[in-house]
Amino acid sequence: MFVFRRDDLPADPEFPAQLDKLGYFINDKDRIRKISDPEQEFQFKINKNPRWNEVQRAAMNACIRDIVMSRLRALGLTTLKLPLFPGPTDPHVPILVSSNLSTASRIIVVLGEPVQDLGIWAYRSVGTDGIDFGSAVRFARAVLHPDSSTATNKSPSHKTGANNHPDTALVLANTGQLIWHCGSQSAMTMQSWLALPRESAVDPPLTMTHRNTIRGNENWQAHVDCVFDEILAPGSRLVRDDVQVQVVGIADGGLGAIRYLASRWQEWHTRISSICLTNPLHFTHLELSPDIHTIIDCDSPTTPTSSVPSFASFIATRCRAYVLSQEPLGLPVPGASAHGCNCFSSGEALNVECIFPRACDAMLDWLDLTYREPGFCEDRLQLVEFDGEDRSGGGVEVGL
Repeated sequence: MFVFRRDDLPADPEFPAQLDKLGYFINDKDRIRKISDPEQEFQFKINKNPRWNEVQRAAMNACIRDIVMSRLRALGLTTLKLPLFPGPTDPHVPILVSSNLSTASRIIVVLGEPVQDLGIWAYRSVGTDGIDFGSAVRFARAVLHPDSSTATNKSPSHKTGANNHPDTALVLANTGQLIWHCGSQSAMTMQSWLALPRESAVDPPLTMTHRNTIRGNENWQAHVDCVFDEILAPGSRLVRDDVQVQVVGIADGGLGAIRYLASRWQEWHTRISSICLTNPLHFTHLELSPDIHTIIDCDSPTTPTSSVPSFASFIATRCRAYVLSQEPLGLPVPGASAHGCNCFSSGEALNVECIFPRACDAMLDWLDLTYREPGFCEDRLQLVEFDGEDRSGGGVEVGL
């Protein structure tokens, strides 16, 4: 048997969380590139030992987070801690809210993926397409400062409908950073937890205990519930009583919102204006009431208004989803029967985390439309797939 003394074990790698010391810079297209090779993106694999690669990536991600947070604060977003009013050393989850939260008549709340850091949509997009593009900066600027001349990376078709609604607040939830690190007194994701310093490069990760959980935010579903209950709920002291809430749900974040609202729709039906999802994970036979089969007809004068419409009807008429697809952005694609709402191509074919960066302009345009027109209902699309040999080009035929 070979026995190694502690002094003989390899030291845990260390990398500075500074962009230039890691060997990178931000070019004129807002993309992170190597100083030694300005055309090369971030190089993840720098060593045969995975520990070196993971720690270096964590240092790079920390740099990106610092840059993103500084830009978001410059746009007027501030940190709010959940649960509300924690003690100086109490575990808490940071979220970002705009300074006009208490006065805005409209709130857009974004519920992201549990694997991402606060304010980050996809590190992959940050590296490939730009820091603003892969983070919440571009979306926050479009919502809070639609007339800003510094807005970048907008698609040519983006109409910036938010110009008509200057009284709009933004809430960025934090479904990812739900592990409390006592040493740094901060919340972090599992990826960040695994990259924390260890006694040696071959030691196991730090052990988690009850001290690493955050009350009321033990998991991403609990965090979604906490955002609704403590910030957006009727009677909350943080928002107006007559505020209209629009939900943007990214993958699991959207599932959490659907589950929460489905069980409390009587209480929330007058407060939720519309819902827009990416990569929807809910299903009509699970999250939506199985005994509801009627859909609201917005054009019918006989539609009852005295009773509360079912949540399934709301999803069918005031919700849409963007999914992975090779089709151009905005083209209707199959999925309505499974998810209860119209589904559209995001223009992203490979990575779920990249759907929102690709489709956020179109999603914001649709949110603006549904806010401007409270009586607007999604058309019930009927998609019929056909063979490309029978029709020129092949694809999907759409009918209303």
